[in-house]
Amino acid sequence: MMQAMRLASRMDSIGTETAFEAAARARALEATGRSVIHLEIGEPDFDTPANVRQAAKAALDAGATHYPPFAGIPDLRSAIAEDSAARKGFPIEPSQVFVTVGGKGVMVYAILALVDPGDEVIVPDPGYPIYESLTRFMGGTPVPIPIRMENEFRLDVDELASLISPRTKLLVVNSPANPTGGVLTRSDIERIAELAIRHDLLVLADEIYARILYDGAEHVSLASLPGMADRTIVLDGFSKTYAMTGWRLGYAIVPPWLEKAYGTLIINTVSGATAFAQAGAVEAIRGPQGEVDDMVTEFRARRDLIVDGLNEIPGVRCLKPHGAFYVFPDISATGLSGAELADRLLPETGVCVLAGTAFGQVGRDHIRISYANSRENLTEALGRLRAFVEPLVAARV
Repeated sequence: MMQAMRLASRMDSIGTETAFEAAARARALEATGRSVIHLEIGEPDFDTPANVRQAAKAALDAGATHYPPFAGIPDLRSAIAEDSAARKGFPIEPSQVFVTVGGKGVMVYAILALVDPGDEVIVPDPGYPIYESLTRFMGGTPVPIPIRMENEFRLDVDELASLISPRTKLLVVNSPANPTGGVLTRSDIERIAELAIRHDLLVLADEIYARILYDGAEHVSLASLPGMADRTIVLDGFSKTYAMTGWRLGYAIVPPWLEKAYGTLIINTVSGATAFAQAGAVEAIRGPQGEVDDMVTEFRARRDLIVDGLNEIPGVRCLKPHGAFYVFPDISATGLSGAELADRLLPETGVCVLAGTAFGQVGRDHIRISYANSRENLTEALGRLRAFVEPLVAARV
């Protein structure tokens, strides 16, 4: 007699990334002929630069179709080490660089290598949901640090200090941040580093949006501060900066004592990232950077458009973010929660956004909008949102 079909109990603890589920619903609606404006996915709407695509094609023609070295091809590891040392401000050897299948690989290996069952991991709330999901899945205990609008979506370092316990093992820091676009100041980073050293904490520094900054905002890598390079895993990649989401390439910069663990975990999971994609990534780093600068300039214009437009809608308050390509407006004055508004907007207006609670409980009265879409579509979305929200707010007066 066949044993009852049952999933392993660990599957009860794993979460999801709501953006992909919302995108599937939006595409299904679109397939019926409805006009849908996609503001849910954190994906640049630009194509990967042509020189990068050409480098990958050339690598294919040259035979880059075999297993790569598990940690990444030497040219790419060297390019990442040189570029990151220059941009992030601390010395990096190529041996510290591990090329992963997307940035999520960096998270998976950090938590697998460092977090034992019962260990606490401090994660941002709102924050990228996979931090919490992977922590729970691997037996750790996520401890949310609130990220509030009234503090410009920067964590309160004193509040962070109050959450540290004898079981705290790892702290996750994301700046510029998803979903808020918040950017930590140099003072914030310095105080976080002091806490990490005082309490002997390890840090996962998610710096995937580090080059998407506005208004003179400064990116300070935690690993660049005294005493932090040996306790920080830096997460970065190609998806956001070079519009390479489909290439599935991220990278970790790890302290020397973590090199063996990262290598072992890559060998046990994916064997290595796609060889010809890595050749394209070398060109992305070493080739012209003008298209990156142009993309950030366009994102800045879109940010201004969406922030100004949202703040003209009754019942909506929106801060102007200093990085990434998201806004996280407060919509509490509409009388709906973020989840209620998001659930109604798609079927009733054809605008797909995410509920703030897709990123943690602090975001209950918020929605997340990705402005990685054309200005024309953003203007249309603002009009549809206003037409939907105005009657709700008027009815409450």
